[in-house]
Amino acid sequence: MYRTGHLGVSIAVYAPIGAGLLVVGADTLAVFAGAVMCWFTMLPDVDHRLPIVPHRGPTHSLAFALLAGGVGAAAGTIAASQLGVVAAVGLGAFGFVVGFVTILAHLLADAMTPAGVPFLWPLSGRTHSLYLWRADNAIANYGLLAAGVVTAIGVFTAAARLVGF
Repeated sequence: MYRTGHLGVSIAVYAPIGAGLLVVGADTLAVFAGAVMCWFTMLPDVDHRLPIVPHRGPTHSLAFALLAGGVGAAAGTIAASQLGVVAAVGLGAFGFVVGFVTILAHLLADAMTPAGVPFLWPLSGRTHSLYLWRADNAIANYGLLAAGVVTAIGVFTAAARLVGF
């Protein structure tokens, strides 16, 4: 998929997380995490710039998602280190989820294309694909963006009603 398709999938995947954060009053975390997901939605495609890493190789795997989650956990823990152990553990876990889900959303979008993704690398090089459309399909990319926005509007509207907004 292209950036527009990846952004749409990231928005759709993030919507329930962001809405949940808003419902519990964590507005700042909701906005921050959404921004992080949108900003890093293309991170697995860093392999285009790495000469020894094949495209849709290691950076398109659950192992890479776990690595991104680890980086997010470390960032959350460091950010909260002055707030005490409970805050550090909580923000560390939150950072893990945001990092992991950011990469997972990218993998889900690429799994819709015939090329697929090697979810289980390095255990297996087998790619998994839904064979829905090619990555360069403009209708699919913009359709995913529209679907992500519509999903987010629906989820956030339902959350607002839930809290009586």
